[in-house]
Amino acid sequence: MLVSAKEMLTKAKAGKYAVGQFNINNLEWTKSILLTAQELNSPVILGVSEGAGKYMTGYKTVVGMVNGMLEELNITVPVALHLDHGSYEGCLKCVEAGFSSIMFDGSHYPIDENIEKTKELVKIANEKGMSIEAEVGSIGGEEDGVIGKGECADPNECKSIADLGVTMLAAGIGNIHGKYPDNWEGLSFETLDAIQKLTGDMPLVLHGGTGIPEDMIKKAISLGVAKINVNTECQLAFAEATRKYIEDKKDLEGKGFDPRKLLAPGAEAIKATVKEKMELFGSVGKA
Repeated sequence: MLVSAKEMLTKAKAGKYAVGQFNINNLEWTKSILLTAQELNSPVILGVSEGAGKYMTGYKTVVGMVNGMLEELNITVPVALHLDHGSYEGCLKCVEAGFSSIMFDGSHYPIDENIEKTKELVKIANEKGMSIEAEVGSIGGEEDGVIGKGECADPNECKSIADLGVTMLAAGIGNIHGKYPDNWEGLSFETLDAIQKLTGDMPLVLHGGTGIPEDMIKKAISLGVAKINVNTECQLAFAEATRKYIEDKKDLEGKGFDPRKLLAPGAEAIKATVKEKMELFGSVGKA
């Protein structure tokens, strides 16, 4: 059964490792991530963006699929189902559909309005036993049409949002979604350190985990990051494996055109990527 991300992230922060949030887009994605988490005995967070939720026909469909898989695949590791970069309305829909965690991205609102809306959602999440993530300072890159350039959050604003009782905080520290440009300046560890000093035990979240060098990831974890979001990397691995299958004309051999065969190499590539990330984040064996 789905659990809130609170306990797994509190443990991760105390144990100086991070739990991966892997975004899901369909059945193959979900199955690959859950099987890998189970195999490695690692807690995991399944992320669903509003766009992916829509693509999968709605949040109830997602909840039904994930709950069904937990049972059918005998998944015993802690799994949270989390709305990624949710609007206020999106958060309410996910609460109703049976998600176990939500992220309210109020970073584009003036700070007062961000605080007001976050407060309301914290109250609802607490009543339902769900975890809630808030964001301060926009994360760069493009995600479902929202474009930002990797700003750094104001540590004092981070403290005012953290104090509202959110479970975890995503703060911009120069990270961006998607692929990093050649002229990227790297993560601002000064900002991260200042945020951690003001927010204490609060688990911090690193968005845009694809393409950040391993040493930077490890340093971020040592400075209080307990949740790292991965999406683009799984997409690239899936696309590459699928391209190879078709270029090798495997779809023309026997029943190679069967979607179960066509999508199998991509699903395996996602498993390999998730495994690599869980090992890097230190969550293996932590369930």
